[in-house]
Amino acid sequence: MTNDAPVFAPAMSPKEGAEAATALFREVFEAEPDGVWYAPGRVNIIGEHTDYNGGLALPIALPHRAHLALRRRDDRTVRLVSPQTREKVDVTSLDTIGPKGTPGEVAHWAAYIAGVAWALERDGFEDLPGFDAALVSCVPLGGGLSSSAALECSAAVAIDEVAGLGLAGTPEEPDDAGRARLVTNCVRTENEMAGAPTGGMDQSASLRCREGHALELDCRDGSVAHVPFDLAAEDLALLVIDTKAKHSLDDGQYGARRAACERAAQILGVELLADIAIEDLPQALERLSSTDDADELIKRTRHVVTEIDRTRRLVDLLQDGRPLRGEKLAEAGRLMDASHESLRVDYECTCPRAGRGRGGRPRRRRPWSAHDRWRVRGLGDRPGGCQDRPRCGRCRGTGLRARGLSTRRPSWTRFPPPRPVDFPEPRSTAGQPA
Repeated sequence: MTNDAPVFAPAMSPKEGAEAATALFREVFEAEPDGVWYAPGRVNIIGEHTDYNGGLALPIALPHRAHLALRRRDDRTVRLVSPQTREKVDVTSLDTIGPKGTPGEVAHWAAYIAGVAWALERDGFEDLPGFDAALVSCVPLGGGLSSSAALECSAAVAIDEVAGLGLAGTPEEPDDAGRARLVTNCVRTENEMAGAPTGGMDQSASLRCREGHALELDCRDGSVAHVPFDLAAEDLALLVIDTKAKHSLDDGQYGARRAACERAAQILGVELLADIAIEDLPQALERLSSTDDADELIKRTRHVVTEIDRTRRLVDLLQDGRPLRGEKLAEAGRLMDASHESLRVDYECTCPRAGRGRGGRPRRRRPWSAHDRWRVRGLGDRPGGCQDRPRCGRCRGTGLRARGLSTRRPSWTRFPPPRPVDFPEPRSTAGQPA
């Protein structure tokens, strides 16, 4: 008999994360770190696969973070350790590392940390120092919550601080232009050092979000606006469900969809699919209908253009000054439903588990997408009295749904409101980040 009891994935507090990372650093390197820096994972409310098409995205930062205890070295050596690799420290040198597929390729998770220093040096910050670093992360791995971006961004702010680059600013007065530059280098790390052709949404969310707000990100020029999204004030919660489907950015599927979008843009004579206005979409799809791979290109283009429009409409809705309840909440749910349906039908990034209800029975209503293993399931009343939300008609009606569950034991995560992206000052004592 299947155990369907929710399994929550708790976030470590900044203090807990700093203590754990510091303890690991002391154990392995027998020294004190200069400090502990951390950066969060993210969930994207709407605006999927729009980043590399120059469109809009609307992510929020999560309370789940990657914590990096780091100490500057006087040479160019980099030594890295995590709880899973404490018996075998990764050792490399900034003098020899290089992109994936070259003799200096860095293996596995170390590429996301050492690679940031490599990217910064190619951005004009020459002769950066080496470092020792211990990583402790509570961002779920391989689940579409940007665990890799959290690694990159924690490394970026740590290197920025110990090398005196002056880009990130302080938690109290963040330098958004400097952080945007760090984002660019983190994206380059992901693209070239790790070989994953991602856009910049994940890193932007990790470095540029604010408390109580979603981040409206224009992926063409990198500009941002902070959109009110204080769920606690509205007595709402955000539910994310693990479908147990494996997620990977370097398995070829992500790259294939990106390549299809680039081909469609080339055929349509635009730089990016974001250049196509929603009112011009029918004509654009008609032009694509004569190509050899018309079905694929039409679907990918239709998703991107309509997703950008849905994102813009949700941003306008959240900024209209009304409380997020009643018809406004219902409309937000409809936009999110339409986003998931477009991902399922037009972007074809789903799996059979996402279309089955509890007990493995196919649902009569359309399934959710499983583009990311962890999916935002909508907004609804804060959990409380209802003990059977997956089957409760009232809960489904408010948009807090439990689709995507398989016969395997599901993992649910209910995230509190977004928290600020704050980084402790160096030389802080263990567990006392500034």
